[in-house]
This record gives sequence, structure tokens and C-alpha cells, in this order.
Amino acid sequence: MPSSRFEPSQIKNKEKREEIARKQKREKGQAKLKRRLALAKSESDNPAAKKRRQIENVPRTLDNTREYDPSILTAALPPEPEEPVASTSSPPPEPQHKPDEQPADESAADIASDPFAGYFSGAADPTVPPKVLITTSPKATRTTYEFCEEISTIFPGAEVIRRPKGKNFEMGRIAGWAAGRNYSHLIVVNENMKKPNAMTIVYLPDGPTAYFKLSSVELSKKISGHARATEHFPELVMNGFVTRLGHTVGRLFQTLFPPMPEFQGRQVVTLHNQRDFLFFRRHRYAFRSVEKVQLQEIGPRFTLKLRSLKKGLPAVKSLGELSKPLEFDEFPDEEQAQDAPGQPAEAQDEAMEQDEPGPSEAKPKKVVPPKDDEYQWIWKPELETTRRTFFL
Repeated sequence: MPSSRFEPSQIKNKEKREEIARKQKREKGQAKLKRRLALAKSESDNPAAKKRRQIENVPRTLDNTREYDPSILTAALPPEPEEPVASTSSPPPEPQHKPDEQPADESAADIASDPFAGYFSGAADPTVPPKVLITTSPKATRTTYEFCEEISTIFPGAEVIRRPKGKNFEMGRIAGWAAGRNYSHLIVVNENMKKPNAMTIVYLPDGPTAYFKLSSVELSKKISGHARATEHFPELVMNGFVTRLGHTVGRLFQTLFPPMPEFQGRQVVTLHNQRDFLFFRRHRYAFRSVEKVQLQEIGPRFTLKLRSLKKGLPAVKSLGELSKPLEFDEFPDEEQAQDAPGQPAEAQDEAMEQDEPGPSEAKPKKVVPPKDDEYQWIWKPELETTRRTFFL
């Protein structure tokens, strides 16, 4: 009885089963090769057929089959199902909603009212980099501190400070302390199993606070043939931030870098968003000749994924309140004011100026963190019902 009547899975003999399976696989490959050669021969004689096939044969990917999201700034409304009509020579009617009208208005309103408007207004000196404080979670290990040191080389105005041990050093308290000392950002790197696994970026002094999961961390010394970083301000390239949420996250990362890059340093930082994964890379332009240029990676490289976005600073649940002044502490001042009712206003102003501290005695302003978190966006498993749902 010929073996072609049976499927390979029905043959009990293992060697014979494998032989038949290999033979069928080889026959399928040869048939596919013959079809491709015949198609290539026909298209070589007719180039228009090749162009038509390339236009029609578009592979389906997660990116081009993404579900419609009304928060996309440049997205048009989803097409409605068309009813069958008679053929006509008149052009199709234009859509009632143009893709750039309403989203452009929403984007302009977001830009005018978001907390980063002061950075993009141009009021600050573009030659002064933002002041960034980088720290770690409590009881961090050497690997996390090495990663923080490399991050400090990415942002020109960054400074690494070790997390103090003990109580009363919550993230909210540290953010308030940093905001009172004119820091513009706070970056906290968390670790798990002696590896960095999360990153929190706080925009000071009023937030927002973005929490990212951190993965695929690779330091510069692990990258083969890496270049050395310089102190020049890098150029920032951002791709794929198309929704309103993604626009906010993108502007947050923009505030970490000076607005005027120093192109003579030939350094470029790339933040590429694909399927809500933020791929971070840093390269250096290597001009091999007048016409050719290559990219040499500097490092480090890592991947971020947004998990939550809070409106303000991180909350501190056990924040103590200042005690109210006692009533009898104010009585002597009132008695003095009553005893001297005819004192001129100029003398009272001079007395108040003497009581105020001078510029040399100025104390840092105190920023009090909130007691409750107010989330602007938070990731939940039920948000991703399909693999074609993206938020940035």
C-alpha cells in the first residue's frame, strides 16, 4: 500500500514517519520556489505588474491594524461602511471631518495649558541645562548606581545623590526638597533582584510624575565598539508619540534636555516609541567621508513602558503638619501697635523690612507634597484586551 495515502502523523514507524515528513516539506519548498521564479520571470517582462503587486500585497502588522483611538492627534474618523451605489464618473465626496482640524485645536489647547509651557516659552536661558537630581531606591546595589552614573552623562545638568538610609526619606519628601533647591527634575531608579527594573520621572515643582517599567538595560561597557560621550548638549530625536497622552510624555522627556543642542558634539539621543515601548538609544555621528556618515552607539541602551502618570508630586501619607502658633504669642505685638497708634506708616515699613531676612539669609522655598495621589492615567490589564491597542 503506498504511503501517500497516509498522513505522516499516522505512520507508527518513527524513521519512516520522519522520512515522509522531510520529503513532503522538500516538495512544498520546491513548488514554492517554482512559483516565485515564474512570478519573477513574468514581472521582468511587465514592470507594471510588479508595482501593482507591491501596492496590493501589504502585510498585516500590529502597527497598521491598530484599533481606532480618538486621542490620536492626527487621526481621522474611522470610515463608515459604504452602501453599494451605481458607478458614476463624478469624484467621491470629501469627508465632512478633516483629519487636522479638531485634533490641531486640542493639541494647541494642551500645549497652552500643560505644566511644560514655561519651558517651551523661551523665557529660560537656552545655554543653561535643566538641573536634574538622580537617586535610587533604598538599599540600592552597585549595578543600579552604575546605571545612574551613566544616566547622568546623558542629561547635561544631572547630578547623582545616594539615597539616605532611614525613615522620612519618601519620594515625595525628596521631590519637595529638590524643588526647594531649584531642581527641575527628579529621577528615581528602582531595582529588583539587584537589577534596575523601574524609573520614576518627576517634573518639579508641581509635577506631573511618570512611572515607567525598565527593561533590557545594557551599559556602555557591554556594547561592542561603543564610543565615548562628551559634555556637549545632545540632539534629541523622538518618534511615534501621536496621541494626547504620548504628546504629554514626549514633552516631559524634552524638558530633560537643553533646548539648544550643540551640533559640534555630534551626539544624538533617540527615543523611539513602538507599540508603547520606548526604546532609548544614544549615538555619535561618524563622518567617514564627505558623502557617507555612520552611527556609532555610545550607550547605555534600555527600554521603558509607561505604567502611570500622576498630576502632582508623589504623595506622602505620613506628612506631618506644622503646629499652630499659640495665642499669647501674638499679644505683645498687638499691645505695641495699640500703644503707638500715631506711628507713621514709613516707620512701620522700615520695621518690617528689618525683621525680614536679607538676601544672604534667604532660605530655600518649601514645597509640600500632597497626601493623596491623583492619577491622570494608569495602566490596567483590562485596557489591553487585544494586541492592537496602544496608548502613546
